[in-house]
Amino acid sequence: MINPALLSWARESAGLRIDEAAKKVQVKPGRIELWESGDAQPTIKQLRKLGATYKRPIAVFYLDEVPRDFTPLRDFRRLPGEVAGVQSPELRYEIRRALSRRDTALELMGPESEVPRLRLRCSLDDDADSVATRVRRRLGINLEDQLGWTPGNESLNKWRDAVENAGALVLQMQNVDRAESRGFSVAKPILPLIVLNIADRSPAARTFTLLHELGHILLRSGGLCDLDDHSTRPPEELRAEVFCNRLAGAILMPRDAILDLPMVAEATRDTTWDDVAIRRAANKFGASREAFLRRLLVLDKTNVRFYQRKREQYRREFIDWLDKEKAKKKKRPGGPRPSRVAVATAGRQFTRLVLGSYRQDKITVSDVSDLLEVKLKHIPEIQDAVFGRRAGSTE
Repeated sequence: MINPALLSWARESAGLRIDEAAKKVQVKPGRIELWESGDAQPTIKQLRKLGATYKRPIAVFYLDEVPRDFTPLRDFRRLPGEVAGVQSPELRYEIRRALSRRDTALELMGPESEVPRLRLRCSLDDDADSVATRVRRRLGINLEDQLGWTPGNESLNKWRDAVENAGALVLQMQNVDRAESRGFSVAKPILPLIVLNIADRSPAARTFTLLHELGHILLRSGGLCDLDDHSTRPPEELRAEVFCNRLAGAILMPRDAILDLPMVAEATRDTTWDDVAIRRAANKFGASREAFLRRLLVLDKTNVRFYQRKREQYRREFIDWLDKEKAKKKKRPGGPRPSRVAVATAGRQFTRLVLGSYRQDKITVSDVSDLLEVKLKHIPEIQDAVFGRRAGSTE
């Protein structure tokens, strides 16, 4: 018999009201109420629809007790009125999926003693530039190599690989509006977790989010972020967001490297910058235009008024670009190949770990399919992508 308490729990943990769940399952709200009260039982077909809607395996509905769910993440996002105070079903699912993948990674890695540790720590009282120097040293990133990377996916991949090699797990979420969350992190002492949002189409923007979330891990204060530090919210949370933004900028664009640029060396707080110069300098470091301007603001090489004006310009440009992209998608059917999506969301470290375990006969090919969320026919393409023939893109 199906446990009705599990039906209520699954719906509520997915962030759905009864009427919303009923619409997705294609039944009347009263039917959902009958199932959750135990006065009626869904058919197997309806149960599968419920599982797909709530993003839960149908076996969970037969448990004797409601399982313990994850502890809610600290919310560094803007306050209600700017961003909804509740998490969307899509975001709730991505948090569960990320935590599940971290658990799987730990199981496949073996004893905790063999898992690399990211032992760096910092506090809100530390100087961001000094912390950034230590972070770059721990990640093994030198400026000469960085300046040789192609802006975009190569730069993002290099930073992502470096953070994972240092002991973190970096994933990406999909189907979550970038306005709801640019990323989130879970600051565990072993295998801390960073999740970026693919909806942030710019690789440079995701690189900044990656380093911002790394800052939260060093502070041991993981949570949900939108990276906006201009809003009214509790002082300590705002302070953490400001610090993590500063740290991300300092890691990506070291102080001396920025100040050594001829156009920056001659600049003052009253200097205005044209878009060509901003873009050229930002690309040099694999940064976004806004991140570069934010760094100039911190270094007293521009002023708040100019920065805010350009920030609003970039926001409008992004919205216009997004509208054009949506129009293009309507005209061209389909989307990226499932193998590409699998590598993009799971990341090369997790994907290699799964495929490596399969090669060692620790798991079955069906396990690989389930863990990477692809059909069996796509696994050869994924193997080629992560082990060398084709480079797996993180876009």
